[in-house]
Amino acid sequence: MKQELYGAYDRKNLAFREAVQERDAQKVKALALELHALVHPACVSGGGEKTMADYVVQYMLAGHQNDLVPRQPWETDLHYAGTDRVPLVWQLWHTARIEDLVSNILLANGEQIFNDEWQRKIGAAVADTGNALEPDEAVSFGEAIRPEALFDYTVQVGRNTRKIIAGLKDGELFEMVPEEWVMRIYEAGGVTSDLRSVWLLVFWGRLTRAGMLETPMTNHFMMHLPPCLDNLPILPV
Repeated sequence: MKQELYGAYDRKNLAFREAVQERDAQKVKALALELHALVHPACVSGGGEKTMADYVVQYMLAGHQNDLVPRQPWETDLHYAGTDRVPLVWQLWHTARIEDLVSNILLANGEQIFNDEWQRKIGAAVADTGNALEPDEAVSFGEAIRPEALFDYTVQVGRNTRKIIAGLKDGELFEMVPEEWVMRIYEAGGVTSDLRSVWLLVFWGRLTRAGMLETPMTNHFMMHLPPCLDNLPILPV
């Protein structure tokens, strides 16, 4: 079952990349929405079938938020990470925070959804993406999280992102965003001055909006969902 889920994503992602190369804006947006649906809980897009994210969330909410999993399935960029093993709940926090920051600030030049109230509800010790947390910090972070509130935040972020993607103008897709928009993420506390966190601004700043739709809006989730599915008894092979 896992391989069926992964394969469906990979095939659609290949079509997305071809659409980007062809600069077919309408197809890029349509495929981005389809990919986004595959890596978010079904309630985000209104789909009827369980997604990879549904299985992970269901397992997390069943009392497994602090089960440790590899941060990602390969070592690339782990020298930019505080730890290579994280609590399950960290994976959802990390992907949702990045999606919130990039979709709202970079894609839409708006304001992130996250605020002091969300931080209090979720019980998060940090407001950034959590990239630089050391192993003991990541464990403590996971123990304090209220998983139901984090799920609610994830759903709100995902639904909002879909509206942003659908509303992008064709001409915007293949353009980079102004540097000052990128720096707004730092000013908003989305990343810290730690090298293991601030490098994200350099990465995002080099992307077109179409590039952001691939990473981090969709492909980034495929760095973090499979380690959960592959290393915990969530789904059969």
